[in-house]
Amino acid sequence: MTDGQWVSLFSGGKDSSWALYRALEEGLDVARLVTVHPEGDSYMYHVPATRLAGLAAESVGVPLVDVEPADFEASAASESGAQGDTELEPLEAALADLAADLDGGLAGVTAGAVESEYQTSRIEAMAERLGCEVFAPLWQREPRALADEMLDAGFEITILQVAAYGLDESWLGRTLDREALDELEALNDEYGVHVLGEGGEFETFVTDGPHMSRPIELAYETVWNGDRGHIDVTDARLGE
Repeated sequence: MTDGQWVSLFSGGKDSSWALYRALEEGLDVARLVTVHPEGDSYMYHVPATRLAGLAAESVGVPLVDVEPADFEASAASESGAQGDTELEPLEAALADLAADLDGGLAGVTAGAVESEYQTSRIEAMAERLGCEVFAPLWQREPRALADEMLDAGFEITILQVAAYGLDESWLGRTLDREALDELEALNDEYGVHVLGEGGEFETFVTDGPHMSRPIELAYETVWNGDRGHIDVTDARLGE
């Protein structure tokens, strides 16, 4: 691995959390977490409840850097490739600035992509421009096996948002356990729902894991809009 320190691209969701956990397990010197907080929709980033990433960072014990871009206006985008490139610019600028504060510079970034060539190709191109590596331990893994590894490691995962046929309001706030995974495999067979929500079918937040010193406790209300919904977090705190 390259000299220098690592930065974890981090939302608090299961995929970026697993990439961070595996990096720490591999002995990578992760010195910062970076969270992008999109104001609206986004082609590149996890959107719901990104403010919870600060609590997760506190539990992990790695400083968090917040990136606050203007509204990407993704809903009005006419060309997805150009939109993705535009959305990456504030993250790349933040990483370039951060490199000067890292011991030995920026060695690399961790990424939680599983199957999205759209996201992965852009992160790899960004890393090449920055002269650093990419650690992507989820890339091209079989979804159910990967999910089982997360549970075996002790990840506790809460579903924050759903937007897919077959996922109703009862999934909001649900724990992603093996029973839920069995149901998602059935929904994959019937409707094509991705077991890990890779296509945006659902979004998650990791409330506890082996890399965290304290669990995160959530209080919330559910918001349902006919065929999709999310939880509205009313309180979040570190437990004992």
